Amino acid sequence: MTSLPVERLARPQSLHATDRSDRIYRRVLTGFALGLPLLILIILGVLFTGALPALKRFGPTFLWTSTWDPVAEIYGAAPMIFGTLASSVLALLIAVPLALSVAIFLTEFSPGWLRQPVAFLVELLAAIPSVVYGTWGIFVLIPFLRAHVVPPLKAVLGWTPFLQGVFYGNSLLAGGVILAIMIVPYIAAVSREVLLAVPASQREAALAMGATRWEAVRSAVLPYGRAGLIGAVILGLGRALGETMAVTMLIGNRHDIGVSLLQPAYTMAAAIANEFSEATTNLYQSALFEVGLILFVLTVAVNAIARVLIWRVARGQAVGSRAL
Repeated sequence: MTSLPVERLARPQSLHATDRSDRIYRRVLTGFALGLPLLILIILGVLFTGALPALKRFGPTFLWTSTWDPVAEIYGAAPMIFGTLASSVLALLIAVPLALSVAIFLTEFSPGWLRQPVAFLVELLAAIPSVVYGTWGIFVLIPFLRAHVVPPLKAVLGWTPFLQGVFYGNSLLAGGVILAIMIVPYIAAVSREVLLAVPASQREAALAMGATRWEAVRSAVLPYGRAGLIGAVILGLGRALGETMAVTMLIGNRHDIGVSLLQPAYTMAAAIANEFSEATTNLYQSALFEVGLILFVLTVAVNAIARVLIWRVARGQAVGSRAL
């Protein structure tokens, strides 16, 4: 008779302690979750504050003027913006077909025993440091391009403005190729997850209608995951826009706008890495801060769009298909 009140008293105390620990745990997690958006706002605030003198001095003309003269303190970021976009687009033109081919092969045609090793090796490319890519590009990629790629390209397409001039090595072409190699694992990995999220009924319906395996992929699987695949490509674009060291080592770092892939170019990330330690005046530093602000806004916007597109497709259950 005396044990019941004791048990009734002990149970609410235990529940109260558990509820208190849950509240503490939830608040800690909420703080961590809110810390990341806060960090982004802090970075944005620091960049905007540092760029404010250049914003007041040059206004929007900073985006489309080409003069970069620290002596006269006249700055324009058009060549950097052009080089960043041109090298990233060139990288996408090379990387997207290769990455999508790898993703389709791994999800639709590869034997089961080969899927994981190939996927692991492809994703392992993302773990290689950027400076290693740059060193490899200087000693292997540039000589290969000079000896085996540029001569046949000039023989066939040398009449176009995109292949005019002499290829010395460090160029927009070399920077775009190294970027393509670096973003392949990102596009391939995300595309693979998107294709795995396509319901098996899509494939089965196409095969039941008499389609071949490739026709089923082309007519049922790829259209279903189109938004996610576009998101994967945009995610690769965001990765290419912000790449620094490898591009700095290979692109030539010339502050000029030229349409030829064989000529040196410049990127926003390379300009910050090369010149920030040499910025001796406040306006010079502010101009580099504005370059960083432009790159930050552009990269965040591109990655946000990519994540939304991927989420629209990849929120389903990953099913994939078995290779025949």
